[in-house]
Amino acid sequence: MSTAKKLSFYLSLVAGTLLILITLLSLIYDVRFWFLKALDFPRVQVLIGLLLTLILFTGAKDQWKFPSYSIVVGMICSIAIQARFVLPYTIFASEAVETLPPALADDSRTFSLLVANVWMKNEHVDDFLQIVYDTDPDIVLAMETNSWWIEQLSPLQEAFPHKVVYPLDNTYGMALYSKLPLQNIQIKFLKKEKVPSIHTEVKLSGNAYFVLHAMHPVPPKPSKHPDNVGEEEEELLKVGKMVQQSQLPTVVAGDLNDVAWSKTSRLFGIESKLGDIRIGRGLYSTFDATSFIMRWPLDHIYVSNAFKVVNLQRLPKFGSDHFPLYAELALTE
Repeated sequence: MSTAKKLSFYLSLVAGTLLILITLLSLIYDVRFWFLKALDFPRVQVLIGLLLTLILFTGAKDQWKFPSYSIVVGMICSIAIQARFVLPYTIFASEAVETLPPALADDSRTFSLLVANVWMKNEHVDDFLQIVYDTDPDIVLAMETNSWWIEQLSPLQEAFPHKVVYPLDNTYGMALYSKLPLQNIQIKFLKKEKVPSIHTEVKLSGNAYFVLHAMHPVPPKPSKHPDNVGEEEEELLKVGKMVQQSQLPTVVAGDLNDVAWSKTSRLFGIESKLGDIRIGRGLYSTFDATSFIMRWPLDHIYVSNAFKVVNLQRLPKFGSDHFPLYAELALTE
């Protein structure tokens, strides 16, 4: 075996073993160690790494014995495990929420929603406002809004006469701007004292209403701001119970600080009976906008089966570590 082949073999052996271990550890959910929970996030990256490592390992190996076959089997099984999580968020899976062609959408029962974590320390307000003006959504949900951001977003009030704002300096401030009337507005603190969520009924034309739950739960990793280290995520599951008790069509949107395929996200989908509009359409990874490689879907929109998707886009970055997510939804029931 040449020196280059030996180097490729040992590198792929180490990388393959590490990626197999990461895959197995990522299946452990009920743990208090945040770094194990974090292994649930980079499934796409681990999947690509496994595929490349498998190719490198098989190409570098001349003589095959049981240990070599074991590593290959381990990598193939790990690829299958990672693909099982990721595949629903590709065009090869069936859509969880049906598509409605724009030509068939009833304008009076169709609305658009823009979800954006603006990143509290980001000062590119003009870039964000330009995105809002260009897309012209009916509802804007902005997160990580402190008092400075609320002041800078004041120009939106002309086009969005209805608003709910709760500025905070702990990265969990929220601002909801709407062209559509809002009623029965509630700001709740479902788990943490200083982590709000907004709950409101939204009126479409006629007597059509839906409920909007705007959320920004805390992450499972350590932070100088509120976090969920060593704790279970309860906020999303509490909203799932609220959805069960409502008779109105429902939309849940926000930066959920969790990937779409996590155990919590899947339990929420089952309990609430809401559909993730990503499923069958693509990853639409919204975080981290500052990294080309380490990206995953953290900003979400779930809807009840009364809705269909007319349009879904990940919008351009504007200085935040999140991309904005834009959806046009039609109430069809």
